[in-house]
Amino acid sequence: MSSTAPKFTDLGLSEPLLKAVRDQGYETPSPIQAQAIPAVISGSDVMAAAQTGTGKTAGFTLPLLQRLSSNKGVKVSANNVRALVLTPTRELAAQVSDSIATYGKYLNLHSTVVFGGVKINPQMMRLRQGVDVLVATPGRLMDLYNQNAVKFSQLEVLILDEADRMLDMGFIRDIKKIIALLPSKRQNLLFSATFSPDIRALAKGLVHKPLEISVSPENSTAEKVTQWLTAVDKKRKPAVLTHLIKENSWQQVLVFTKTKHGANKLTRHLEAEGLTAAAIHGNKSQGARTKALASFKDGRVQILVATDIAARGIDIDLLPNVVNFDLPNVPEDYVHRIGRTARAGNTGQAVSLVCSDELKLLWDIEHVIQQHIERQTLEKFVPINALGESRALKPLKAKKLKKPRTEKVEHKDGQRSASSHTSKQRSGKAQTGNTKNTRINKSKRSSYVSGK
Repeated sequence: MSSTAPKFTDLGLSEPLLKAVRDQGYETPSPIQAQAIPAVISGSDVMAAAQTGTGKTAGFTLPLLQRLSSNKGVKVSANNVRALVLTPTRELAAQVSDSIATYGKYLNLHSTVVFGGVKINPQMMRLRQGVDVLVATPGRLMDLYNQNAVKFSQLEVLILDEADRMLDMGFIRDIKKIIALLPSKRQNLLFSATFSPDIRALAKGLVHKPLEISVSPENSTAEKVTQWLTAVDKKRKPAVLTHLIKENSWQQVLVFTKTKHGANKLTRHLEAEGLTAAAIHGNKSQGARTKALASFKDGRVQILVATDIAARGIDIDLLPNVVNFDLPNVPEDYVHRIGRTARAGNTGQAVSLVCSDELKLLWDIEHVIQQHIERQTLEKFVPINALGESRALKPLKAKKLKKPRTEKVEHKDGQRSASSHTSKQRSGKAQTGNTKNTRINKSKRSSYVSGK
């Protein structure tokens, strides 16, 4: 009943935080916020899973700021941090940093954000004075630590945002290194859109007797997202996308492609069709990515073409349309992609352009979300290569735990780990040291040839 629905004033937040919340026009917390905020304030370790777009970020930033501000008189030493928030991408790091600034504007707390793709010196300068909250991507954080630019002796709270992606896509080694550097006595929070069984089991090894909060089934899609797909020949996808945008007068469209090259190529096609478009992916500089996202948010750019690196960092309350130009290789990424629309209680639609080569990817997605996606036919674009039928849905099964990768990992934020860099240096030294032996071996080989 609505009369019993909690309000932000019921969650134990201080007046400065409540004032900041009111400034944003919010009175009633989302389900994840209503459960997570009191749990985090209590000091317990927390594992929380909720659909993307349901307010997870405020679900941990508000109680984090409450905890840090309640310990009055704590002075942060040079290069130290009191709370560390780890995120998988630059865009998400910037989004979390903005949330902390928004809700902490009436508090005397200092925060900063660090990620790769930009100069490191300004980040080192900001850390010299010490900060209450540091938002970081793992690769850049390790770079800063190895240059003695950041210390953790005063750390009170560790937060892994989008923990499933953090632990499942090459960050596990750096995360373990970072955790080994932290004080053993700390609060641990893992927030994520989804927790697959293997990630959930792995994450439990990082927290102590956690409170588990789940406000939606794993890998489920938001109810207010209208999902449908249309079968199309691969070569006609650009024409189909252009048709949909113009025919339906879509003013704001987020399009996902599989590759960086594909994003650039599609952007050029859309611009040639008289549409305003921009691409955002890992090869773009951070300045270009920030500019493209800002232009898309304020309406100067009609279409933003992105790879999955941006799937977790685009937060637009009223984004009406998401298009899967290519289906993702990882079926869980479909959930994150379409979660960019229908945020904060609004409605939206997610359209997928599916060619016959992508049938297995479609099967995998429908299996993960446990539903068949509605099919619609575009009479002007009936494919020559028919898309096969969907398969009957089978219940999800828990997957076996994956062994951590031991080889060099290239970070999704464009930063390689310090260990990879060091091992490369060692390898280079070893090769230099063996130059003499190499020359001898070459000499022997040449003598064998001449003797022959």
